[in-house]
Amino acid sequence: MVDGRPPVAGAPRSAPRRPEALLGDKGYDSNPNRDALRKRRILPVISRKGSPNIKGLGKLHYVVEQTIALLHRFRRLAIRWERRTELHRVFVSLACRPICRRRLKSTTE
Repeated sequence: MVDGRPPVAGAPRSAPRRPEALLGDKGYDSNPNRDALRKRRILPVISRKGSPNIKGLGKLHYVVEQTIALLHRFRRLAIRWERRTELHRVFVSLACRPICRRRLKSTTE
């Protein structure tokens, strides 16, 4: 999954690069995951099982969970019916339009 994501954009005219760190919850706590990230020169910031959570990680996790919940309001995205990935991407982008419009509208008022 890490290899499949696009590189992080940097300053103009700089080469695209990998992220410096990767945040993860306790579900990703395993030595093979940590070793694979270190091999790619990415710092793993993953909570260990049985230890307190990393401070501030919950705020970032909440944003992701909230975004997924907003997309699941659209029935077609809650369960993926399309076999073709490009069709699913189109429906996700169509669903993002009213979500972003509502958010922008509420911030300008």
